[in-house]
Amino acid sequence: MKAAAKLLAWFDRNGRTLPWRKTRDPYRILVSEVMLQQTQVSRALVFYPQWLERFPNWKALAKADNASVIRAWSGLGYNRRALMLRDIALQIAVNPRLPPTNYHLPTTESEWRTLKGIGPYTAAALASFSLHERVMPVDTNVRRVLGRFLLGIPFPSPKQDERIRKAADAFLPRRGRFYDVPQALFDLATMVCKKTPDCTSCPMRTVCPAAAKFLSGKVRIPKRSVAKAAESRHRNKPHPDRIYRGRILKLAGRSGGFLLARLGETIDPGYDDALDRAWLAAMVERLVADRLLARTTKTVSLPR
Repeated sequence: MKAAAKLLAWFDRNGRTLPWRKTRDPYRILVSEVMLQQTQVSRALVFYPQWLERFPNWKALAKADNASVIRAWSGLGYNRRALMLRDIALQIAVNPRLPPTNYHLPTTESEWRTLKGIGPYTAAALASFSLHERVMPVDTNVRRVLGRFLLGIPFPSPKQDERIRKAADAFLPRRGRFYDVPQALFDLATMVCKKTPDCTSCPMRTVCPAAAKFLSGKVRIPKRSVAKAAESRHRNKPHPDRIYRGRILKLAGRSGGFLLARLGETIDPGYDDALDRAWLAAMVERLVADRLLARTTKTVSLPR
């Protein structure tokens, strides 16, 4: 049995059942891809149906104002993703006032990449899952599995992505279910080929050059294979700034907005105006610049 066939056979037995895998609708697939950026699958599963009920298609989202989009996204974090998703919908919905079928949908990976807000991975994912184009979306998980299986690198980095893509092109079947291979790789990365892999349970272990290295016990597992940037944190605050920005947005979403004068003490019980005023002002300014917040001399609110 060829390697790809082994992988798909494992996927058929063990693959996760996820709602965005049951559709080829590019809108629903894009919603899932944007939600899954920096968000766990378990949380995306909660918000995905709620979002689709509120914004079922490109035009419904394209017509939405900032406040509606931010409220619907509340709880997922990294709220700029919501506005980016709406801005993509605006590019696709030729005229939001016309019937929902009046779209300008890309038909290839390269066309998806021409849209502002669509990067190489997302374009490849849309082309593979919606169009069934023979392409390989390479994210952190796919990089790890293919870097090990195809190149024998225990801990591949983004520097190897071009080599991985070239090797993946030879690995992907020319016919059949090549579009299911990336999904199978996602699940293999989640269940088996983790940072510390369970090579004994892997369906690819007999043909994976990295498996022999791991099973020999000679591979040193790094504490952190990819350096993560430290989150911004003011003074000795118990939370990073993004938590306080989220609290600001939640208060701003109240009817009539929220008083600026009470903002600091409400988002942070330990707020000290002398020490924290500039910090609070900087967070408000950033949210305004990101189109997530509207501010007057007295209040903050969600933008229209």
